[in-house]
Amino acid sequence: MALHKETFDAAAKAKVTDRVHRQIINFNIGVYDKAVVKGKMQFSNLSLARRRASIIKHRVLDDLENQLKDFETHFIHNGGKVIWATDADQARKAVGEILEANYARKVVKSKSMVTEEIVLNEYLEKKGIEVLETDLGEFIVQISNEKPYHIVTPAMHKSAADVARLFHQKYQLPENSSPAEITAFVRNLLREKFLQAEVGITGANFLVTDSGAVAITENEGNALLTMSIPKIHIVIAGIEKLIPSIHDLELFWPLLASHGTGQNITAYNSLVFGPRQREEGLGPEQMYVILLDNGRSNVLAQNPVRRALACIRCGACLNACPIYRNIGGHSYGTVYQGPIGSVLTPHLQNFEDYQHLSFASTLCGKCTDVCPVGIDLHNLLLHNIHLSQQKGLKTKSENWAMKGYAIAMGKRKNLDFFKAPFKNMVLQKSIGKTWGKHRVLPEVAPKSFNQLWIEKNKA
Repeated sequence: MALHKETFDAAAKAKVTDRVHRQIINFNIGVYDKAVVKGKMQFSNLSLARRRASIIKHRVLDDLENQLKDFETHFIHNGGKVIWATDADQARKAVGEILEANYARKVVKSKSMVTEEIVLNEYLEKKGIEVLETDLGEFIVQISNEKPYHIVTPAMHKSAADVARLFHQKYQLPENSSPAEITAFVRNLLREKFLQAEVGITGANFLVTDSGAVAITENEGNALLTMSIPKIHIVIAGIEKLIPSIHDLELFWPLLASHGTGQNITAYNSLVFGPRQREEGLGPEQMYVILLDNGRSNVLAQNPVRRALACIRCGACLNACPIYRNIGGHSYGTVYQGPIGSVLTPHLQNFEDYQHLSFASTLCGKCTDVCPVGIDLHNLLLHNIHLSQQKGLKTKSENWAMKGYAIAMGKRKNLDFFKAPFKNMVLQKSIGKTWGKHRVLPEVAPKSFNQLWIEKNKA
């Protein structure tokens, strides 16, 4: 536990004092904020749309076993194959076995957080398989030897100048290359890779129960090429990704687009029902869906945390969170960052190792306000904090401090017993260091509001 928390604290302190980093993030999130205002205007009643989406997702979670069985039945009927993976190791091995059985050595991948979760790229590279990210942001992160910074915009922490320098170092492009020139270069590079790859791997934004379809939404068209050109298409998706019907996409696709990027709808929206049929000229000859648990059943079994499984990975809560906006994505040390990551990660991984993430919050409730499926994230963070206390994971000094605070705040006479100079000394000794060396701890006023009120009324 201590190692993860110490790493988080050190990374957070480094980032929060990095002015260049904060300027880049504030600029990029500022652009997002303006776009989202426009994107949400397409809804005549946004609160009703969010409520509908919340109810649909929670009904699915309440009946998840039957929903998964129905999806499997329909997808197999369409000619595909379903593989159930209990954990990351099983999912990786399943991919490895498919590649080995088909003598595949080259893989293209579209953007997928679940493949980051199971550390798929590293696993395949160790087997000598070439794996290439085809999303521009993911490609930038991959050639930088970094992890995604954000669940929607993985290279949000890099400025245009940073990216130009990177491509100058890696591919000898001019150091002042524009974003358009870099994009054109990557497009030409990837086209050749698409044609060479034997296998394409994607995630899934949604799995549609009533038709066994995989729904993927994107802006670059790379996912469409990833799943249509190679002979084998492998989908890896968490078991919580289900929605009941294709008709639900008219609600979920605009919600995801408006909250994720500020668009009315993303540029490419694809429904894939299975491998290529006899009458079809294009598409993969084989298609697999790997349904990943990897701790999700543990989350599903717990109230109220199970509500977090309704997440559609729009990233809105990250962009709204004042903590994320200051410490950035990499500080969390997890695949899923921000409020949703702080809620889910302790339950998907080891609670003791990651419970500190739930304390990295102002509990302002902004994450709940912006969630398109109405997850009460700030309450779930409070639940994790309470659970941490129940499990006895807080230090003795923290426990004693909270007991002292409860006694002092419990009665007015206790609060007024000591004068301001003594209170200031106690605060400096107890929380002065945790307040941070870059901020000055506010001092208690010489007279409390209660004293001023009494004096005013007497006068």
